[in-house]
Amino acid sequence: MQPEYDLILASSSPRRRDFLTKMGVCFEIVKPDADESVRVGEEPQAYVRRMACEKASLVADLHPHDVVLAADTVVVCQGQILGKPVDREDAKRILRLLSGRTHEVMTAVCLMKDDVEREIFAETRVTFAPLSEELIDTYVASGESDDKSGAYAVQGVGAMFIDKVEGSVSSVVGLPICQVREALAEFGIKPRTVDASQF
Repeated sequence: MQPEYDLILASSSPRRRDFLTKMGVCFEIVKPDADESVRVGEEPQAYVRRMACEKASLVADLHPHDVVLAADTVVVCQGQILGKPVDREDAKRILRLLSGRTHEVMTAVCLMKDDVEREIFAETRVTFAPLSEELIDTYVASGESDDKSGAYAVQGVGAMFIDKVEGSVSSVVGLPICQVREALAEFGIKPRTVDASQF
C-alpha cells in the first residue's frame, strides 16, 4: 500500500513546513532526537552539513523506504555560530553583534531514500544596518526574536534590519527552496497546484 505522503520531514520547523505546504508537497513530520552540540574545533559549514545528515539518517533508519528530508540552519558572525537566544537579554546581545555588520546564514539539506543520498548547501550573506538600542529593545519585546537562530526573522518584522542580502532569501528562512525543488524532482516529487488563497 502506497503512503499518503510524498516524504517525511525530519524537522519541526514551522518555516520549512510552510514552504513544503505551499509547494503542494504532502509530508509527515518525524522530529529526530539529535545531539546538536558543536564539536571542538568544528567549522560552521562542517557542523551544519553534519547536523542535516545526522537528522536525516536518524529518521531514515526508522523509515528506510520513504524519502526523508532534513535540514539545519546556522547564523555565523565573525566565525562564531549564533544559535537561538537563551532569553531576551541574550537576543539583545546577538542583535548588537549583528548591528552594522555582514554575517553568513548557512543552510544544509539532506535527502535520503534507501541507499540514495542527496546533499544541498547554501550560504547567504546578510548585511544589517546599524541598530539603535531602542530599536533592539522594541523588536525583542515583540517576541519575534524568541527561538530564532540569530535572534531575528527575515520573513517577519526583522526584515527592517536588513540592508542587503546576497544569495538565497528562502535559505535564510530555512530552506533553499529552488535547490530543494530540483532535488525533490530527482526523487520523483514535484510541486502540485495548490490554492494560494489559503495562505
